Amino acid sequence: MTTLAPVLVSAALLAAVAVARAAVDNAALPTALRVPPGHELRLWSLGKGEVRYACRRQAGAGGGYAWVAGESAGRLYDLYLREIGWSYGGPTWKSVDGSKVVGLPLAAAPAGEGHLPLQLLRAAGTSGQGTMQGVSYIQRLNTRGGAAPHQPCDARRVGREMAVGYQAEFVFYGRRER
Repeated sequence: MTTLAPVLVSAALLAAVAVARAAVDNAALPTALRVPPGHELRLWSLGKGEVRYACRRQAGAGGGYAWVAGESAGRLYDLYLREIGWSYGGPTWKSVDGSKVVGLPLAAAPAGEGHLPLQLLRAAGTSGQGTMQGVSYIQRLNTRGGAAPHQPCDARRVGREMAVGYQAEFVFYGRRER
């Protein structure tokens, strides 16, 4: 029994860290990114992927050039870094169980130089039976990377594409069950 005790203590500590990591303090977020009352956290995930940017000429009197975001794609992982799904353009998230949710952006807040903005999305639709069934809101939090490239975008580079890696927490909410 004494040799099993350290293993049980380690497992309990890992579980406590995992739960703490998945908790989101909505009150600490900018007001626009808070999930409305009546919804509860259903799933926390870590997303890792890339955003594709293309150098494009800007319309309008000023002309100019800018990196324009295109498709994004990533993988979703649980607290133990097991793959649980994918994210892709739309924005859409699909679980390994086949269920999926499409998000409609509602609000964004800056996350710092070089990082994708934080975001709140409302579920515009779900399909399939499983993890994403009943999702009502999605938050993109704690982003790292993913912002437009630092390389110049000018007439010589029009049409050039670049992929920029990102990491973010995607938190899924559903209506609180009474």
